[in-house]
Amino acid sequence: MAELTLRGVEKRFGAVEAVRALDLDIADGEFIVLVGPSGCGKSTLLRVIAGLEEISGGDILLDGRSLNAVAPRDRDMAMVFQDYALYPHMTVAENLGFALKMRDVPGQEIERNVTEVARMLELDMLLHRKPRALSGGQRQRVALGRALIRNPKIFLFDEPLSNLDAKLRVGMRMEIRKLQVSLKTTSIYVTHDQIEAMTMADRIVVLRHGEVQQIGTPIEIYQRPVNSFVGTFIGSPPMSLLPASLRADEEGASLDFGEGQQIRLPKERARALERAGVANVEVGLRAEHISIDAEPSGANDGAVFASDIVLVEEHGADSIAVVRLGSREAMARVKPGAAHTGETARRFRVDVGALHLFHPETGASLV
Repeated sequence: MAELTLRGVEKRFGAVEAVRALDLDIADGEFIVLVGPSGCGKSTLLRVIAGLEEISGGDILLDGRSLNAVAPRDRDMAMVFQDYALYPHMTVAENLGFALKMRDVPGQEIERNVTEVARMLELDMLLHRKPRALSGGQRQRVALGRALIRNPKIFLFDEPLSNLDAKLRVGMRMEIRKLQVSLKTTSIYVTHDQIEAMTMADRIVVLRHGEVQQIGTPIEIYQRPVNSFVGTFIGSPPMSLLPASLRADEEGASLDFGEGQQIRLPKERARALERAGVANVEVGLRAEHISIDAEPSGANDGAVFASDIVLVEEHGADSIAVVRLGSREAMARVKPGAAHTGETARRFRVDVGALHLFHPETGASLV
């Protein structure tokens, strides 16, 4: 068992609140990803859990036992750092077995464990090399192996892939996730990369200014963001955020984006705005919810707008067209070759059932 509970956890550096009254329950075997922009407190929170930073308030419990006064070495956690932190004068085998050596584990047992972990991470042919003779990906695997060999209750990952190139990052994040699934070890992973968060997590914790904005599965976070910050931070390309005004008429209600562009609101979303008592709103749209109108010569049913195409980015499997909706730009996901930079008065269709509506001042979701 390795259930971690955080209750009202705080960390202050003088007058600066790095982590504010944070509550979090992490189940046994769960893979939790802490994500947010630089300075949001995610690495500080990880260091507080590890015991590398003294807690300013609250409680940290492992299987119901308080860790507040427990030294880092006695918390039974293994940490993988961003900069690998390998001993340059030691071989791969010595780096892998160092933690066991410090615990006075017998030499034969160390050798057996090193061999097993090296085989698991495909390092068995590199055991006699020193870190300077390894690639970035190999060094990262050694750092991961050094954590694995301890067989801890909890793995802590502090942006372990940020020094790798794009291809290696994709490969290593898959390897880390596969290992975690097979070992079923409770894991906490820190990253500023929302793609890593979406692809690796059982649940994501979105942080901003030391406060939790939302906790949920990747799909929950992506499809039902609680505020405009979460909506625009999670997703690639990011959610487009557009100001609009509510316009009521005999047929219902519409969103007026200005410059003659309006979108008809579904009844349930119009009622949500009425309950909130707001006349203006921030409209969130994912790229996949704006598409080229399949019937360009048809009548406008309230979900179609015309726009020049500002730019087209080719992504291979699909393309992203930058269009204008009112005074702002939005992104539409289209088929490769279906749109071209500089086209004028192209008709686009909005999936009105997928509109996100946020309060213009607080950013809170109104739907």
